[in-house]
Amino acid sequence: MSLALPFVGRRKEVARLDWLHAQRQHALILGSAGVGKTALIKNLASRLPLLICPQSGRLSDMVGALENQLGLEAGEQHLIPRKNRLLLALAGAQQIVVFDGVGWTTPRLSSFIECVMERAAVWIATRSEHSWDIGHVWPLLGHFERVKLNPFHPAETRELVAAASVAGLIPREALNIVAWMHRRSNGCPLVLRELLKELATGRYDLTNPHALKLLDLDRRIHELLPVTSFYK
Repeated sequence: MSLALPFVGRRKEVARLDWLHAQRQHALILGSAGVGKTALIKNLASRLPLLICPQSGRLSDMVGALENQLGLEAGEQHLIPRKNRLLLALAGAQQIVVFDGVGWTTPRLSSFIECVMERAAVWIATRSEHSWDIGHVWPLLGHFERVKLNPFHPAETRELVAAASVAGLIPREALNIVAWMHRRSNGCPLVLRELLKELATGRYDLTNPHALKLLDLDRRIHELLPVTSFYK
C-alpha cells in the first residue's frame, strides 16, 4: 500500500537549496536515516532541473542513472568509455547532479564525483560528513555548502497530519493524536509516514487509548516483515 503524502515543512532548507541551485554551488545535504533527504530532493526535482543518482554506491549504477536522464545509450560499450562520454555530456548539460544515498565512498567513486564536480555543480545527500563514514570523498567536502535536515518540530508534524487529513487519506480524528505521533516518531518523517499509512487502513478506533498501542505495534511489524505479505 502506497500513500501519496504531500510534502510539508522544510521551508528554510528549500529556500537555501533554491539559492544554491541558482548560484550553481555544490551542496552537502545532511541528515539521519529517515529524516527526508530523498523526499526533499524529489520535491525540488519537481520544479528544478536536476540529474539524480538515486543509488550512489556503485559506479555502474551512477553512470547508468545519469545516462538514462541524458538520453545516452549504453550499448555494448565498457564502463570507462561510457563514463568519459558522460562527463563530456555533463559539461554541456548545465544541470545540478545529485548523488543521493552516499555512504562510504571508494577511491574510484570519489574520483568520479570529483570529475563531475569539474563539469557541473554537485549535491551529495548523506547521513554523515565524517571521514570514517563518508570515505574518500571527504577531502572534497570543503567545496560544499552544508544544508542540515533535522527531525520535524511538533508544528511540522501537525502540518503533515493535517494535510493528510484534508486530502482524505486518514481519518480527521488523527488530529487529536498529533502529540502522541510526534513523541512516538521523535519527529522522524519516515516513522510518521509509516504511522499515517497504518491510519489510512481505517482499522483503528482512535477514541480507544489501546488503539494507539495497536497502531504502533502494527507499524513495527510491517517495518520488520515484507510489505507484500500484508498488502497485495
